[in-house]
Amino acid sequence: MAAVSQNNAIGKGGKLPWHYSADMKFFRETTTSHAVVMGRKTWLTLGKPLKNRLNIVLSRDSNIEPEESLVVLRDIESVLSFSKSLSTDLFVIGGAQIYKEFLPHIERWVITEVPLTVNGADAFMPEGYLEGFKRAETKKLGDELRVVTYERE
Repeated sequence: MAAVSQNNAIGKGGKLPWHYSADMKFFRETTTSHAVVMGRKTWLTLGKPLKNRLNIVLSRDSNIEPEESLVVLRDIESVLSFSKSLSTDLFVIGGAQIYKEFLPHIERWVITEVPLTVNGADAFMPEGYLEGFKRAETKKLGDELRVVTYERE
């Protein structure tokens, strides 16, 4: 799951380079009661677990302390193995390196198309991330955004 600009940017200076309340609400409603997996940098920008979700941080940094609703795993194989025991969906929520690592395992992309070109962006979706996927659903999100779901072919 990602919000992606017209130039495939997803971050600038460790933050989202935009703020759309409708997208934040959509993200919260879609991921609540499910599991989310993120990398260390995304975890550090959040600073605390997302409420009402199982938060999984993929990191070799042993300084991240597990806590209630937070699991720290060292490699993608551990995340994939752990996810088999879940009775919920697992949403990969970034950042760029995590999207790249999970690319062969992703079954569905839920992409918010952000109608901006972000100058100076430093985090991007992986090159060709939608190759092998087909558009399954499109819906409007507020006046400016569209959410497109892509399914693996």
